[in-house]
Amino acid sequence: MTRFPRLAVLLAAAALLTAAAPATAPAADAPTATAAKSCGVKDSRSYGTTYVLSIRAKRVSCRKARERVRAFHDCRPGKRGRCPNLGAWNCSENRESGAGSYTSDVKCKKGRKVVKHTYTQWT
Repeated sequence: MTRFPRLAVLLAAAALLTAAAPATAPAADAPTATAAKSCGVKDSRSYGTTYVLSIRAKRVSCRKARERVRAFHDCRPGKRGRCPNLGAWNCSENRESGAGSYTSDVKCKKGRKVVKHTYTQWT
């Protein structure tokens, strides 16, 4: 085979692959994966009677996630209090006790929106 026909075959194959690429691309309305993002806590003591250690958000902006965390801690009545829901947001909490304090992992959900945070509370 001479050099010219090989080049023609390669160019034709490349053209076919390029033309087929848009047909195999995912549809515009197909669901896409959304990873949770880590949000800066800023002042860890600005959330009420606690030290917020970390905040993660999924399908929520970091600003809104920090607002949810503040609302959660405003809802808790006292150091040992719990807040099962914030209006349409349902929250669950997992606490691990220590000497004079506890650390808690909180998950608040509203549909597919999720805000998670960890805090330490001195008792």
